[in-house]
Amino acid sequence: MPAPEVSADALAARLSALGLTTRVLAHARHTSIEAEVPEALPAETWREVLEVLAQADRFGLLATSLGGRTLWAAVNKTVPATRDVRGPGHQR
Repeated sequence: MPAPEVSADALAARLSALGLTTRVLAHARHTSIEAEVPEALPAETWREVLEVLAQADRFGLLATSLGGRTLWAAVNKTVPATRDVRGPGHQR
């Protein structure tokens, strides 16, 4: 699996190739990719954008009352540790 920063940069590059202007922001636990969505984005491009976003750990669309739309995606920096979620008093 590629490093999170490489994955985030690859997602940003793919969104840029679809004509979106992207920004990549590093956070403590994840790297985020944001892109402003133009008002007229063809349906085929939306399908391609969703295929790209599906590669992220989470994604969404922020729409404002003024008509602005921003896509966002997040790639986690660390893989969650596996542990016994039942707690110490419930050992097998």
